[in-house]
Amino acid sequence: MIKLITLNNPRMAQSFIDYMASRQIDIQMNIEEGDQCSLWLVDEQHWVEAESELKQFLHSPHDRKYQAASWHVAETRRPQFSYASPSLFSLIKAKAGPVTLFVMLVCGGIFALQLFGFNQQVFSALHFPALAGQQWQLWRWFSHALLHFSVLHIAFNLLWWWQLGGDIERRLGSMKVLQIFLISAALSGAGQYWVEGANFGGLSGVVYALVGYLWILGWRAPELGLTMPKSLIGFMLVWLILGFVQPFMAIANSAHLAGLLSGLLLGMLDIGRLKASHQKHQ
Repeated sequence: MIKLITLNNPRMAQSFIDYMASRQIDIQMNIEEGDQCSLWLVDEQHWVEAESELKQFLHSPHDRKYQAASWHVAETRRPQFSYASPSLFSLIKAKAGPVTLFVMLVCGGIFALQLFGFNQQVFSALHFPALAGQQWQLWRWFSHALLHFSVLHIAFNLLWWWQLGGDIERRLGSMKVLQIFLISAALSGAGQYWVEGANFGGLSGVVYALVGYLWILGWRAPELGLTMPKSLIGFMLVWLILGFVQPFMAIANSAHLAGLLSGLLLGMLDIGRLKASHQKHQ
């Protein structure tokens, strides 16, 4: 390469580069100290033409032909970088851990089977133990939480499970969110069965356990960073109360209440250990 000139105006230098590009001559610019920039001719065989054009440019840098060349090059120049939008799955995965994701996938798969006409078979296989001998089919104490009966039902529950369960799993690990799921599913299911029988399903009892767990940790141990906005706690409590007083929708109110209480209890049992662990790692 041959150095043509050093200029103190990079914008003006770029105008000359664009004009020469329109003439199929490649000029490169190197930034130097301050506002200085040097222009270099890439192919030496164009030296005579480049020198002649440079003299004309310096004499009249604001000529319309240089402006026109810059517009033309700007329109035809391809961007050097491309940015891929993140996929929906990557956004979901960024918030949730393996247990949170697994439960979401299982709920989605079971709901798909129900949509394809296997609703009765799926419910019969997964409902809370109600018949003689079913109490020893241990999966039933938890599998009822994986059943959902409408798009709104599953969307509402999975959104809260992903948000709240994902927070807990990322901070406290997969075993903790799995423990909360198993204990609250069993207790909320037992509470709902004791009051109204086995004709229920859904993750909402577990969701309320997550609410209770985050509520007590945020209140008693805010330094752990596991908190839930008071407005959301208020919304969930109002929804719980409305479930008991409204006569129009079939809501597993007892499961919600039992789940909330189980989450509060688990949180109270964990506070001391989590505080000690937090102070140890500070």
